[in-house]
This record gives sequence, C-alpha cells and structure tokens, in this order.
Amino acid sequence: MSYPVYYVEKDDTLPHLINSWDVDTGESSALTGTVPKIYFKTEIKSVDIQDIRSEVLTEKFSIDKNGFELLTHETKVKDLYDDARIQGEYTSELKDFLIKLTGADGVEVFDYTRRSDGKIGAKNPDGVRGPADRVHIDYTAHSGPKRAIEILGIEKYNKVLESGGRVVQLNVWRPINGPVKRSPIAFADASSIARENLVATDQIFYDRVGEIYHILHSDEQRWKWVSLMDDNEILLLKGWDTLNDGRAIYTPHGSFILPDQKDSDPPRESIEARVFFYFFGNKKIGQHDRNNKT
Repeated sequence: MSYPVYYVEKDDTLPHLINSWDVDTGESSALTGTVPKIYFKTEIKSVDIQDIRSEVLTEKFSIDKNGFELLTHETKVKDLYDDARIQGEYTSELKDFLIKLTGADGVEVFDYTRRSDGKIGAKNPDGVRGPADRVHIDYTAHSGPKRAIEILGIEKYNKVLESGGRVVQLNVWRPINGPVKRSPIAFADASSIARENLVATDQIFYDRVGEIYHILHSDEQRWKWVSLMDDNEILLLKGWDTLNDGRAIYTPHGSFILPDQKDSDPPRESIEARVFFYFFGNKKIGQHDRNNKT
C-alpha cells in the first residue's frame, strides 16, 4: 500500500545541508525541544510501504542483511518516562539482552529520546519531541566514527579495530503505549539504498555539531513498517558500521501518517535508545536465540 513519505529534494546549490539551528539566533532544537529549523527543500512522495507482518513477505530480515530486525523484549520498567529507571534498570536490561542477542564483547547505551504525536509531544530532559517525519539516518561515514570515539574512547575504539573487530551503531525503538495506531515508524531495507541518495546534513546542537544523512527519493527503495507494534516489541535499526564489505550499514527511517488513523486513537508514544556495540576479532551480528524473534 502507498503512503506519503517525507524526503529532501535534490538541490545542487546546497551540497551540504543544515538542520536544527537558527543561524540568526543560535537556537538549537536539542536544547529547546522546538521543531528543528531547516535550510533545504523537501518533498513528499507516495511510496509503497510493506507491513513486515504480512503473509506475503516470507523473507527473514536481519541486521547485517537488511539493517533492521523486529524482536520480542519484555521490560520490568513500567514507567518509561521515569528518567532514573531508564538510566538504571532499563539500560541494564537492554545491555544484557543485546549482548546475548548479538554476541558482542561490549555494549554502550549512550542516548535516549522519547517522541509523541500528541499535542504537546513527549517529555525529554531537553524539552518535548514529536515524531521525526523526514526520513533520515542518525549517523554518517564522518559522524559515526567520531561519535563512537566520544562514547567508547579512542583507546578502546582503536583496540577493537586493530584486533580485526568492528563497531556498530544501532537504535532500539519501542512503543510506550502500544499498540501503535498513529504515526508509526517506516524504515527502508538498507540493501535498497544507494549511496548517492544519502545527503549529509549538519545537525547542530547547543554543545556540539553532529551530522546525519537525509534521503533522496528513488523508485528502487524498499520501505517497510510494523502494524500495531506493541510495548513488548523492539525494532533494531542499524545506523552505522565500521565494516564496509557488502553488509547493511545505513537504515533510513521516519514516521508516516496512516490514512485511517483517528484523532481519537491514543497518541503514538515511543522511546528509542542509541547504542554502540563492539566486537573483538571477526565476529558477526546474529549469534542469538531465534526464539526471541517475532
């Protein structure tokens, strides 16, 4: 079924884009929680987004092949707006689960963001946030290693790579008040994304400058979503990988509007964790119990 997807528009006069910063006032959406200001053209395209729960789709999706994976994960944390429990108990749960899932030698959970399509958005320490509707990737070939070094430290980062290992960034996305009936998340099969359709964009925060990719439309892109995603499910999305050997590296994602969603439906509320994994030596993601998979 076709749905509207929010892209950036090709503009050769802007080889590098700017997002989230008011160049006149210095306002950062990361600090204020306001809607990011953009300095580029956008366009909405109608694209086919396939529900991965559909019986038509028989493919088994994986992080390294497709850049995403849907899993079952129960949490003991009942209030996912409790920052102390998120930083403590929920972080510990995710680390334990993800190490068992991937076989990683280490996992660092370094950031959380809540989002809501309700009128006031979702509360975060730096303000309120709504769904991110422009399809994007959180890291680039430049910002991925830069952020990994900031989180892991240069010594550990170099030690992993010198061992022949790898560093991988994943987002862990889950609903807070599922099942999701409004503004669900769409994500592309990473194997369908051409590098020439990734547009580097400065992401300027009040304390640092990051870089993300926005996406140019192509008919070759294959988009997916998960109908009625519930609180006991998590979606893993790969954002960057030190390996560049044909495996998935970048997974575009963003919210979209369902044609039959109602204002009376509960707001979509979600929490996403950003995570770095590291593996010493030549290990693969996926050394996990397939009974966990939905």
